[in-house]
Amino acid sequence: MSRKKDLAKNTIIIFLGKVCTQLISFLLLPLYTGYLTTKQYGVVDLITTYVTLLVPLITLELEMSVFRYLVDVRGKNKDTKEIMTNNFLILFSSLAIFSVFYFIVTSFWKIDYRLLIWIDIIICTISGNLLQITRGFGKTLDFSISSLMTGIITVISNIILIVLCHMRADGMIISMALANGLGALYLFIRLKMYKFIDISLINKKLIKSMYKYSIPLVPNSVSWWIVNVSDRSIISIVLGTAANGIYAVSNKFPTILSSVLGVFNLSWSESASLHINSKDRDEFFSDICNTVVKLFSSLGLGMIACMPFAFPLLVDSNYNDAFNYIPLLVLGAVFNVGACLYSSIYIAKKMTKQVAIGSVVAAVINILVNVILIRYIGLYAAALSTAIAYLVMMLHRHIDIKKYVKITYENNLFIKIIGMFIFTIFIYYQKNIVLNVINLIVVIIFAFSSNKQFLLGTFNSLVRKVKHNK
Repeated sequence: MSRKKDLAKNTIIIFLGKVCTQLISFLLLPLYTGYLTTKQYGVVDLITTYVTLLVPLITLELEMSVFRYLVDVRGKNKDTKEIMTNNFLILFSSLAIFSVFYFIVTSFWKIDYRLLIWIDIIICTISGNLLQITRGFGKTLDFSISSLMTGIITVISNIILIVLCHMRADGMIISMALANGLGALYLFIRLKMYKFIDISLINKKLIKSMYKYSIPLVPNSVSWWIVNVSDRSIISIVLGTAANGIYAVSNKFPTILSSVLGVFNLSWSESASLHINSKDRDEFFSDICNTVVKLFSSLGLGMIACMPFAFPLLVDSNYNDAFNYIPLLVLGAVFNVGACLYSSIYIAKKMTKQVAIGSVVAAVINILVNVILIRYIGLYAAALSTAIAYLVMMLHRHIDIKKYVKITYENNLFIKIIGMFIFTIFIYYQKNIVLNVINLIVVIIFAFSSNKQFLLGTFNSLVRKVKHNK
């Protein structure tokens, strides 16, 4: 029970900082769709897409390695210093090599926003590394504060640069760099990371060991990128950047679900790493998996049921076509939940090679389905390929993980969830207001009945805490 409380506590702390901020940022969607053309929004989305690809390639997933190694040495000052020193050596060496390569390549191949993109990549790489160090230290509150700062600065700077200064695409890129940079600076100063740098502790053997852990994660990250966002590249080439702008808006909604999952997964990966060798591990992991699958399936269903009411309020009419692709993308986000649950178990067992296998297969499937169908069914191909890829990844890991951890699910759980998704998505495409209201009511009833135990437990825990504080 204490483990579940720790997991819930860490998740809530990170949620308050990260997800609430992303929800605030999400409310800027009317600003983006109102001030940027579909082509401009599509270009910025494409730039963001490639930044997310380059960051793990530059560092060879070093940030995940430093997180996992720091978890094992909490409270051991010398070991922490050694890991931190070697981490920063690798990080800044990698950034220097990348910078030289970047400017040589872009001197022959002209690209828009050349300098801004380089600045954004450098800052995002450093920010990602410091955030993982913070997690490795177990400082979830500071992680949350940094994320909150980043989100608020993004919102404010976007309003200033896009609305007041009319910078549009340039303004969005500058906002991302500025927000991530200030968030990273806060962590570096707040946790006094400079005190953990000692050149005398440079250790080639440790560097090799950290790379041995992290390098197998690179194909996984690239595969995740392909599954997540290669669609943008294919759409831009085949259908144009304006179509990519439409698809980017569609993706904004399921991204909320993915963001909530990302926050939980940060806490879950730490909890799984700490308790992977516990005697009652299988029961603990099964309990968490059952709760998370029910909760996120309900959130996905709720999002689909709410879209007919929320979409017209948040999105400019120029982007109305985006409404059609949301259910498939939400379905893909729900499949992603299962994939991430199992991925954290692999990470906890330091089995990073296994993480990559399912991701690579899913990436190949994603590209093939997209390329084959996009000329026939347009943007539906991108949404469908994403959903299929996540489903394959989830099923592969579900089968493979049984070799290492025994996860047991409630009887008929998946039959109920599949039935509800079929019903909800069917009603969604009827575009009838009465049916939409009925759909929402049915989903709410299903969500409360499925998560009754979790909701009651959470409520009773809060009541006991309030009484105790009195």
